[in-house]
Amino acid sequence: MGLGRRLYRGEIDVDFVGKWRLWYSLSAVLLLISIAGLVFNGLNLGVEFRGGTVFSFKAPQATVEQVRTTVLDEGVHQAIVQEAGDGWRVTTESLPENTTTQVQSAIAQDLDTPAGEISIQAIGPSWGGEVSQKAWIGLGVFMLAIILYLSMAFEPKMALAAIVALFHDLVITAGVYAWSGFEVTPATLLGFLTILGYSLYDAVVVFDMIKEVTAKLGHTSKQTYSMAANDALNHTLIRSLNTSLVAILPVAAILFIGTTLLGAGTLKDLSLALFVGMIVGTYSSICVATPLLVTLKEREPKYQAIARRIASTSGGKGAKGSKSAAVAKS
Repeated sequence: MGLGRRLYRGEIDVDFVGKWRLWYSLSAVLLLISIAGLVFNGLNLGVEFRGGTVFSFKAPQATVEQVRTTVLDEGVHQAIVQEAGDGWRVTTESLPENTTTQVQSAIAQDLDTPAGEISIQAIGPSWGGEVSQKAWIGLGVFMLAIILYLSMAFEPKMALAAIVALFHDLVITAGVYAWSGFEVTPATLLGFLTILGYSLYDAVVVFDMIKEVTAKLGHTSKQTYSMAANDALNHTLIRSLNTSLVAILPVAAILFIGTTLLGAGTLKDLSLALFVGMIVGTYSSICVATPLLVTLKEREPKYQAIARRIASTSGGKGAKGSKSAAVAKS
């Protein structure tokens, strides 16, 4: 309770910037694991992207194995069976018309479902390609807008740090999908674009405070850029944590309660991206974007001079955060 009270009062002073080696190492491990998942497992693209046939029907007494066996026995090579509330959703490869009719008849006979209540949807891969293209265009426009906004409102180095953090969040979130096997659907893409906005918001809040604090640094300052940035980060820490907690709780409810009890497939596709992205986005704005910004800024002659002066007046020991100045010179 004492730690929580001190945290909410802003009395906690964590050396986030000084622990840059820890954060970079952790991010490197997460990125390597994510990239390995994308390379070896790949993304489980939904039928909207690869094309296929979808059968939707109600059969309350059926089991997953019964549904799968019924479909595969009709010559279907691949079938993904999902519960959708009190019904079923079976996704197969693209089927010819006669095979589609056979599967429909088999479901009606084996699972005691009226043939007229079996919904059949054929989706071509060209539609998924169009969605993917538009998503990439949207991502590119979003990134360009971020670079322009941050470069004008703050400075190019802050824009670079924010962009690196955004790609960091995207790769790790995609890696979770690769390892978990969750389907990537259009709803997933919406989730990916949403977490970009969330991650950016968190980074802008931190950068705004850093800009305000470091603007006062001069030749007689008693703080290096890294020390001032770390103080700014600590002042915005509780705001970042509160914002993340408030946003994550309803998403977690959708992901863990909604999908478990209600079998809400579309909500699951969207909520997993949001859940992972929000957690990683909060981490990256604090532990990736800010230390990276400090590394870039401490290379500037103005801040190197301040760091050398403070190090010399403190007998070479320096104050907390001076380690970042050392790495900036390397």
